[in-house]
Amino acid sequence: MNTLRLLVALCCLFAVPALQAADDLRAFPAAEQGMVRHVLRLPPQGEEDEADLKIELVVGRTLEVDAHNRYFFAGQIAKETISGWGFPRFIVSPLGPLAGTLMAVDADTPKVRRFVALGGEPYLMRYNSRLPIVVYAPEGVEVRYRLWRASPGTTVIDRG
Repeated sequence: MNTLRLLVALCCLFAVPALQAADDLRAFPAAEQGMVRHVLRLPPQGEEDEADLKIELVVGRTLEVDAHNRYFFAGQIAKETISGWGFPRFIVSPLGPLAGTLMAVDADTPKVRRFVALGGEPYLMRYNSRLPIVVYAPEGVEVRYRLWRASPGTTVIDRG
């Protein structure tokens, strides 16, 4: 009998977080045809710590390119508010043409596999472990993220 109670308690322990995870996506519609929904759930860091953190969305593709030039895609990440819920969702436009620097490279130089991201400024958002970050991107586009952390101290600026 005790084994049965233990088994039921363990099932409940693992089932509740799974149901909550599915429930927190209720506000976010399924991806449209040709798009993929990416979900990032951030671990809690503590209220003070989360204020010092930012998340950078990095979107692109892994391609075969030469090792000497820097490449990037044209495109953008748009933030929309879900009507009736007030939650943000992020939509990646179709990636534009591949662009890059024009350094001369020997034609016989082997290509390397490299992640090529959108060009422009980093797309930063505040860290919030209470709500998933949901990104809709075209099929074949990779969605990655980077964690940014502020240094604990501040420095006074001299008067000019």
